[in-house]
Amino acid sequence: QVQLVESGGGLVQPGGSLRLSCAASGSIFSINDMGWYRQAPGKQRELVAGITSGGSTNYADSVKGRFTISRDNAKNTVYLQMNSLKPEDTAVYYCKAVVVHSLYEYDYWGQGTQVTVSS
Repeated sequence: QVQLVESGGGLVQPGGSLRLSCAASGSIFSINDMGWYRQAPGKQRELVAGITSGGSTNYADSVKGRFTISRDNAKNTVYLQMNSLKPEDTAVYYCKAVVVHSLYEYDYWGQGTQVTVSS
């Protein structure tokens, strides 16, 4: 069993910054791709940023230049640094990890953390 625990969400004013963290623990041989998704009320969950085990990254167009994804493989942790936040960034943010154990890959999700951007 694998658990993903997120932290770092909260309320921030427009133009502010937040840093999200997501730590994986449990029966882990290795972790391949990791990523952050978000879901706003009434909208579908969307990919915000992804990072491979080798460090290659990709971003949604709406966050390019403002958000930075990174990971610490030794700690099985992925981060999302969010700068210049806008009200439209308000959503529940979820981390996802593609975990290898027992020779197979499995997708795991965190419980979600609320990010609210408002004055």
